[in-house]
Amino acid sequence: MCRFVVYKGPRLLMADLLTRPNHSLIKQSYQAVERTEPLNGDGFGVGWYSPEIDPIPCVWTSTTPAWNNRNLRRLAEKIMSPCMFAHVRAASPGMLVSEVNCHPFQHDRFLWMHNGMIPDFIKIKRRLRQSLRDEFYHLIQGTTDSEHAFAVFLNQLADRRADGGPQHLQQAMLATIEQLNLWTREAGIHQPAYYNFAVTDGETVIATRYVSDPAEEPASLYYSHGAKFICHDGYCHMVAAESHEHAVIIASEPLTNVGDDWKRIPKNHLIMVKPDLEIELIAI
Repeated sequence: MCRFVVYKGPRLLMADLLTRPNHSLIKQSYQAVERTEPLNGDGFGVGWYSPEIDPIPCVWTSTTPAWNNRNLRRLAEKIMSPCMFAHVRAASPGMLVSEVNCHPFQHDRFLWMHNGMIPDFIKIKRRLRQSLRDEFYHLIQGTTDSEHAFAVFLNQLADRRADGGPQHLQQAMLATIEQLNLWTREAGIHQPAYYNFAVTDGETVIATRYVSDPAEEPASLYYSHGAKFICHDGYCHMVAAESHEHAVIIASEPLTNVGDDWKRIPKNHLIMVKPDLEIELIAI
């Protein structure tokens, strides 16, 4: 399973998520501590928004391991954004390692990441693809179950589209998980499905920590919120907010060892970060 991090708040330097914390995402690419296999070396991707230019995010992916990509470190020291997605990949056995299979996936103003798996995906792949509108069917470029799940989400969102606001994103995400569960049950698949999904339109962020089997534990996922996240002289922490939150981080593993900064998202829950940075936890 992969590792990812999400940021929403005041403009933040990308390095403050990817390289500077003592358990940064790059550190997690070769030394993850909350999964059996510590390596996530099958490529990486970063996506970020520059709203002063336009609402469409920029995405950069690579098949090289994040830990030895010099350009990633160089660019992370120069890019600032109010909303960022970053992902280090551990490909499922037999899955191609290619740029089109690296997260985050992007369509229009949306970014999507996944940590987990659709079990026996090949058994539902044809049915999933046949359910899609043409625009989302042709959007799929790679072979991952994750990108196909993104297409299902976009299809669900199109069925509900009004203003595309927080509630519509939430409803589309819940409907996506429900639909995937229906297809796997009907295909006679009994292995647990792991759906730690993250999606944003640059304004709202939604992430899930979910496993289909009530006897199993989902993949790890945490959040931190406060006034701002700062890194200075090698020390990173979330500054407490006096009233309303102004910065939120969602991460597969805590980026720092400041325990009070991080809360584990409950099993089978969705976290929604609204445009005003209000946080809501919702049972799935």
